[in-house]
Formats: sequence, C-alpha cells, structure tokens
Amino acid sequence: MAAAEPELSLRFQRRFLAARPLRCFPWPELEERLRAAPDCSLLADILHQTVLHPLSVRYPPSAKYRRCFLTELIKQHESTAAEPLDELYDTLADVLNEEESTHCYKNYFLPAGQPVTLSESVAIISGGTTGLVTWDAALYLAEWAIENPALFRNRTVLELGSGIGFAGIAICKTCGPKTYIFSDCHPCVLQQLTNNICLNGFIWEPAATRHTQREPQGQGAEAADRHEPQLVVAELDWGSVTENQLLDLQPDVVVAADVVYDPEIVLALIGVLQKLTPSRTDRKPPEVFIASTIRNLDTFCLFQAELDKAGIGWQLIPAHSNSTFLYDVQPNVTILQLFI
Repeated sequence: MAAAEPELSLRFQRRFLAARPLRCFPWPELEERLRAAPDCSLLADILHQTVLHPLSVRYPPSAKYRRCFLTELIKQHESTAAEPLDELYDTLADVLNEEESTHCYKNYFLPAGQPVTLSESVAIISGGTTGLVTWDAALYLAEWAIENPALFRNRTVLELGSGIGFAGIAICKTCGPKTYIFSDCHPCVLQQLTNNICLNGFIWEPAATRHTQREPQGQGAEAADRHEPQLVVAELDWGSVTENQLLDLQPDVVVAADVVYDPEIVLALIGVLQKLTPSRTDRKPPEVFIASTIRNLDTFCLFQAELDKAGIGWQLIPAHSNSTFLYDVQPNVTILQLFI
C-alpha cells in the first residue's frame, strides 16, 4: 500500500497544478486508501504535492479553485475517519482569506520533468478575446511536437495565433528550434504572451528588430553558445499582413493551434498561408501543421474546401501515441499538414 501512495499523490499533483476540473481527480481511489489505512500521511503528502507544492505556492491556481479542492479533500478526510490533519484546515483558512483575482497560474510538466508555467485569465472570454486561456489543441500540438522534435530542431518556426504561448514555450523547451516566432494580433494577448515567455526563463525580442540582429552578437552570442533558441514576438494581423512582413520572418516550419473555429477567420488564415510562398522565392516553402479541435464539423470541412480552392494540398497526420498533458475532456483534435 505504502509503495503506491506516492504515485497517487503525483496523479493529484499533475491534475491540480494544471487546474483540471475536480471530477478528473481519483477521489474513489483516495477514499479506498484512506479507509484501508486511516492515517494522515497520505493526505499530508497530497497536500504538499498540490496546494503547498513549491510551484503552487509561487504560481498558484485561482483562489476559488484551491478553495474547492481543499473542501473536497477535507470531505474525503472526514468521511473516512482518518486521523486529524490540522495543516489541511489551516491551509483552507489561508485560502479563504485571499482575494479573488482575474488571473491565475497553470503549471504543466514536460516529459523530462521541467514545468511550463502560464499566467491565464480565469474567464474563457476576457477583454473581448478567447486568447487569454490555453486550449486543448495547443496541448495536442505540443505533444505531437515533442514526439517529432527533428521537425523543429535548429529550424525557424513561425506560430500563427500563439495565444498566451503554451505550445511555443513547450516546443522551445523540448525540441531545440533555432528561432521561434510567436505571433498574435490582440494587444492583451501579446502582453500576456510576453509575460509568459519571461516567466519561463526566456528572453524575447520584437519582430521589428530581428532583421538587424540575424548574427549573434553580445548576449545573443552567449545564447547561441548555450544552444538556446531565439524567441521573437510578432504582432501579426492576418487581414493586413504583407508579403514583406512575412519575408522578414522566413520560417522553415509554420504551426498553429485552434485557429479554425470561425468561418470568418478561415479565409484570412488561408490568405496568410498563400503569402508565405512568395516570401520564400530563394528557398522551398515552409512545412505547415495546423492543429484543430473539431467542434463544428461544417467549419472544419469549410477549411478543407477553401484549402482545395486555393490550391493548397493537405493530409491528416496520424494521431500520436504519447499523452503527456491532461485534458478537461477527451478532445476531438486533429493535425493537418498543408502543402503550400
């Protein structure tokens, strides 16, 4: 029994730090363990792997989420006649005294154990955009990239619609790109994106300065010696981006996650993809991969039809085998490789 307890605590840890819904936690297993061995050691271990974990203390999930989690943990504790754990009640009291915030943190663990920490909005729609939260397609794209690092290693990657940066930060930490260009158009999203890049220990530069700093100099040379990617943030409006703007970016690989969710956006996205080809007259076109959660089959089919009209070839990428990150629900996500 004791040998299995740390594994249960770690499952609680991954779900808690990524702020998964409480229904996703293994509560029945916890109750069974507590009834079999009603001492407080397992509860204390779970508490320190979740609410009191160093990452959670420094970058906490929302106060509401922690309050609900601790309340449920106490409920499990009291229902099994386990030994009292004062620290559990003291921690809840501390959380109850906290003020609610419009932002919270989520922490995702990569296969090697290093975290990706994100500051996110607590609301799905905030500031007139849905780009201030992480969506499942970004998790799926990152999982696929981690399984296929050779596609990104020592290459320049452009991400369209980066949002608050999960996929790009995960790729930069695991796949070794030479340059990773995050892009978005909403000012609040760009601000949160740059905050998250810094939060994860990276230095970024605006796209406007990149063409004057192609060769590593000073601090850039030191980064190159450490094999760290160059991170660039570009304000990219699909409706007005020019071929010259894309020429400055010169990507080898283009990725995007959850950008095919509205018919009005589809044509603008395809317009950007078409402009990428003439920007590479001296080199082959970039490889393009679009991850999409299929919420509305008609919208996804429209995207495929418009790709055909534009003469852009496409094929479905087989589902990958690894499951590194936890989803709220099992998403209907697929990746299309495009040939522009």
